[in-house]
Formats: sequence, structure tokens, C-alpha cells
Amino acid sequence: MSNTLHIEIQKAAYSKINEFNLETSEFGKTPTDHMFLAEYHQGEWSNLRIEPFHPLELSPFNLSFHYGQTVFEGMKAYRMIDGNISVFRVRKHWERFNKSLTRMAMAEVPFDIFQQGLHAYLKIDNEWVPSVEDSSLYLRPFMIAYEDRVRVKAAEHFLFLIVGSPAKQYYLKPLNLFVETHYSRAASGGTGNAKCGGNYGGAFYPTLLANQKGFDQILWTDASTHQFIEESGTMNIMFVMDNVLVTPALTDSILDGVTRDSILTLAKDMGIPVEEKKLSIQELEKAFQENRVQEAFGTGTAAIVAPVGSITFENRTYQLPPFDENALMFQIKSQLNDIRTGKLPDKYHWNDIIYVTSKVNP
Repeated sequence: MSNTLHIEIQKAAYSKINEFNLETSEFGKTPTDHMFLAEYHQGEWSNLRIEPFHPLELSPFNLSFHYGQTVFEGMKAYRMIDGNISVFRVRKHWERFNKSLTRMAMAEVPFDIFQQGLHAYLKIDNEWVPSVEDSSLYLRPFMIAYEDRVRVKAAEHFLFLIVGSPAKQYYLKPLNLFVETHYSRAASGGTGNAKCGGNYGGAFYPTLLANQKGFDQILWTDASTHQFIEESGTMNIMFVMDNVLVTPALTDSILDGVTRDSILTLAKDMGIPVEEKKLSIQELEKAFQENRVQEAFGTGTAAIVAPVGSITFENRTYQLPPFDENALMFQIKSQLNDIRTGKLPDKYHWNDIIYVTSKVNP
């Protein structure tokens, strides 16, 4: 890495790692011992530091509370077979993070700060990266307005942080999806392709209504016509139809998923036909009626691959065929995991390796 930055380090008095049990933990509930912080003010980044994990002290006047200037990324660090750590596709996540920040009128984070902040944080908390199969350290880089003023304006002072939490598999059973044609997640020209907090807050109520009807997630449609499939809840969506991997083409209302991009890359190299296109409800339902839908699954950093068990259009429910470990989605997931953990060569240069001396992990 060029331009090595000075990062102040304050270590926690003791580690909580011996009190942590991966098997009984909830996703995103237990923080590691430390966090990384950096501040932006008057056009400059400063005060880069590692501190023990602690609550933030914010004024009730903080702009992020009132006007929604909050952006985050979801990333993962993996324990490799040699005991070192790989962080998956750091540059791709950084690029998307900055695109989201620009859309929300927030300062961009330089790559050196993003990458070296991750490295410093993971070196000091490397023992929190688990080695159990289908586990990882979930990383949450995020930025908030750090200015105290109850006035409708874009902030000029920001706080960038990196925190993490050990994680197992996100979804443990096939998902039952409901196709939403009333509420919208995002509209063209809006913030749908940015990872800002408001996108998720606005999705909670329709998702809650779907949950009350027995569904796990919503399958969102476009805001203007509600005729085209976009994405699902916390994930991009993919289908195997007639042995072709089909997914909605990216628009400014669909998040450019890093896992989505990785899976499409691997599928093409595996010789699997791939089609990115506008996928209408009518076309998808017709494929179900003709028994041409072989698989459906969500893709995302938290879920990686989440099988879909059924999809409901209004009052018509279609069950996906039974699947096993040989399903296409699991073949691709296996290749992806093997690259991340060093079992397969990283010919795509996706892994950012952190070499550690301590190999102990939960």
C-alpha cells in the first residue's frame, strides 16, 4: 500500500472474545473489541484512530438524525486455510461506497483511508474472524453527518467508521417471496442504487405487512409500472430458467451488488449462459406455468446465496423444484467460497490479504 497513514491505536483493556459463542449468536448483534474512526472537516480528513468499541456521543441536533445523510457498506473478512485473512473485493466496495456518498451529498472517502482503516482494524481484531465453514466477520463501513444543526442543508462535517461482527449463514431455510406491486422500494432518479439508510427504512413497513402474511421477503417491482422484477429485500435476485442464469439488468433503482457481480463473473467462466435483462412479472409467471424455472435465489454480502422456496404473485403461489448440493447456485457459491478462503487460486484478484501472526479464532 502507498502513502502509509498514521493511525492512532487505543487498545481495549480486555477482549470479549472468550465470552462469544458463534453457534448461539444472532447476526449483527455482537461487536468485536474495537472500531476504526476518521473525521472529515473543512475539506480534510483527520483524526484516524482505532478505539475500543463504544457508543457514540451525538447531539440531538446532529444532521444525520433529521435529514438522512447516512451511507454504509456490507463486506466480509474470511479466515483462509493458511490462517491469514482475506477481505473480499475491497476496491469494488469502496467504489460503490463513494458513489453512494456522492449521491447523498457527502464527502468521498479516499481509498488509502478505506483500505488501511480496514487493515488496521482487522489486524488488531483478527482473532474475531472465525474459521467455521460458512462463517465470516461481517464488516460495516459507514459514514454519517457529524454536524449539529437543525436546518435543511447538506452537512460539511462527517464521521467515517468501520465496525464488525462475526457471522454465520444469514438465511437458514428457503425463502418464501411475495411480489410487491403497490409499495415501491425506489424510483428512477432516486437513491435506489445507493446504500443509504433511507432505502432500508422505507422498505420496512411493506416487508412487515408481507411478514404478517407468512412471507419472508418482498420481491420488489419497478416503481413506475410495477411490471418488472427488480430485487428482493436485502438481496439481488437470480433465476435459472431453461438452464440460463437470468437476473434483472441494473438500473438506477437496483443496487449494483458485489456478490451479484461476482456470481455472474464465475457463472460465465463456468460456461453457464447468463442473461441480464428487464424481466417482467408476466414473463416470469409464464415460465413458472410452463415449468421452466429450475432455481431462484437471492445474492448479497450477508446471504451470499439464499435459495427461494416459493414466489407468490397476488394470490398465485409457485413452488420452486426441490434442490440439493448439486444445484447451480451452490456450485457457484462453492467456487466463490473456495476463492475467498484460498482453496482455489484468486485469478480475479478479489482477495485483499492481511497477514496475521495470531491464528486463534472463535
